Amino acid sequence: MNHSQSSQTPAFWIVVPAAGVGARMGAGCPKQYLPLVGKTVIEHTLERLLALPNIAGIYLVLGVDDNYWNDLSLAQNNRIQRVAGGAERCDSVLNALEQLFDNASPNDWVLVHDAARPCVHVQSVLHLIDQVKNHPVGGILGVPVSDTLKQVNNSVIDSTVDRRLLWQAQTPQMFRLGLLRDCLQRGLAEGKLITDESSALESYGYEPLMVQGRSDNIKITRPEDLAIAAMLLQQQI
Repeated sequence: MNHSQSSQTPAFWIVVPAAGVGARMGAGCPKQYLPLVGKTVIEHTLERLLALPNIAGIYLVLGVDDNYWNDLSLAQNNRIQRVAGGAERCDSVLNALEQLFDNASPNDWVLVHDAARPCVHVQSVLHLIDQVKNHPVGGILGVPVSDTLKQVNNSVIDSTVDRRLLWQAQTPQMFRLGLLRDCLQRGLAEGKLITDESSALESYGYEPLMVQGRSDNIKITRPEDLAIAAMLLQQQI
């Protein structure tokens, strides 16, 4: 019997995909290792996740040629399990879920969080867990779109999109281990476009819950995002 099958209460696990190279940053190393307010991006992210109560463990997905992680003190943390990444984010997440299956129950919850979202608030994650833990499918953090959105064709505006029904997806995204693994396996086998964990479930008719988070849970993608994240972290101290 594995770790959580001995108890009827589902455990909560975290998967952090961090196998990307961050090409849009144009930096000399993957963006998760860029310096940010005295630490690396990934250290800020993981320290926030480690501060969550009642988390069974973190599965960190890294590139097979990652030569940066072992230089960080967090590499010695026994709550963090290293997993080899795949070709795309969805492959990396699936690799972690397959490895997690050895220690977890299909009914356990998995929270998948971007390594490049170091400003996530612990309270936001706790709110997500509270809202989703009794939901039949799962759910994600997000915020309503505030900007006016334009549909563009060849640099020409076709129309203005009604934003009232639109939300910007964030992470963590929280789903049952068994259901998420099955949808990712099936979606990859069938060549579906999987942009995040929720999209894998949506493509098979499931309806995840959208839980309102905070607009400062930004994802570091471009160079200017690093300066914004630094400002946010310094304000949060």
